[in-house]
Amino acid sequence: MRRVWWFLITLVVILAGITMLAVFPARTYFAQRHNLAAAGERVQVLTKENADLSDRVKRLHTDAEIERLAREQYDLVKPGEEAYAILPAPESDKPKAKPKVVVADEPGFWAKVGDTLSFWN
Repeated sequence: MRRVWWFLITLVVILAGITMLAVFPARTYFAQRHNLAAAGERVQVLTKENADLSDRVKRLHTDAEIERLAREQYDLVKPGEEAYAILPAPESDKPKAKPKVVVADEPGFWAKVGDTLSFWN
C-alpha cells in the first residue's frame, strides 16, 4: 500500500514539474506573440500617418496651398480684391417668452402666521 502512495505522490510531483516547465513558458510565448502582432499593427498605422503628414508638409510648401490657407483661415485677399463677409441672419424681433412663475398652492409661512394672528383679534 505504501508503494502505491509513493508512486502517486511521485507522479503528482512529476506532473507538477512538467506543468511548470511547459505550460507557463507557453503562456508567456503566446502573450509575446500577441504583443508582437499588436505592435506590428501599430507600426502600420503610424507608417500610414507619417506618409500622410509627409504629403501634407509637401503641400504646405506650395504657393497654392499657402494661398488657400490664407484665404480660408485668415480671410486674406490679394491686392485689388474685395473681401465680403456673410453675416448670420438677425434674430427675430419677437420678444422672448418670459418664464412662467409657478405659484405654490399652499400659502407660505408668513401668510400662515398672519392668518393665525388675525384669528385671535
